[in-house]
Amino acid sequence: MNGLWTAITTGFTAFTATNLDDIVILLLFFSQVNAVFRRRHIVAGQYLGFGALVLTSLPGFFGSMLFPRPWIGLLGLVPIAIGMSRMLSQVEEQMESTEAMQPSEQPWFASVLSPQSYSVAAITFANGGDNVGIYVPLFANCTWESLAAILGVFFSLVGVWCYSAFQLTRLPVAAETLTRYGNQLVPFVLIGLGILILVDSHTLENRGLATLTLAISGLILLMLLRNESRMAVTTPEREEML
Repeated sequence: MNGLWTAITTGFTAFTATNLDDIVILLLFFSQVNAVFRRRHIVAGQYLGFGALVLTSLPGFFGSMLFPRPWIGLLGLVPIAIGMSRMLSQVEEQMESTEAMQPSEQPWFASVLSPQSYSVAAITFANGGDNVGIYVPLFANCTWESLAAILGVFFSLVGVWCYSAFQLTRLPVAAETLTRYGNQLVPFVLIGLGILILVDSHTLENRGLATLTLAISGLILLMLLRNESRMAVTTPEREEML
């Protein structure tokens, strides 16, 4: 019983220490909820992303690592890409959200398979480089019983984190501020998060990975600019058809 209590306490401490920054990200996600981006997408994406982090860390339980930390840092490019995409297409997204019709209710598993959930999961996973660095040695020192207890605490706290962030957005001051400035703030937060992941993971200290990061970033930017130019051309044609 003492070992179980120790595992629960360890799981709570490890989760809290590695996921405090997720509260800020979740606050921004919940402030962006609309007819297309639902609360269930955020919760499903958070569980998917955190589950992927746990799976990546589990090799530590078997005494090996799946990826070196600098390579995991390359995942910082995911929030950077999403942030740049949102920055370049804010006007288009606002127009589409204004014109969007209320979607019909879908079964719960459709939320898990939606692109919105995948986007949340990708950001959650990319923000978890530090999590992997802590979970791998933590799992390596676990027995089967303590591992099950820690994982139970982890996945319970994911729900607590989502609920807490949602409740915070319902506070009048927080809700008004996030509603007014959230759309403009989110791209910069995502890009900053990606840069922080790259720096904290020491990815840019490796010349090869730094070069690869710059190359991928440039390619992503070119693709986004190309897509935006195509949208700029097709939008007038769509308006004429309407």
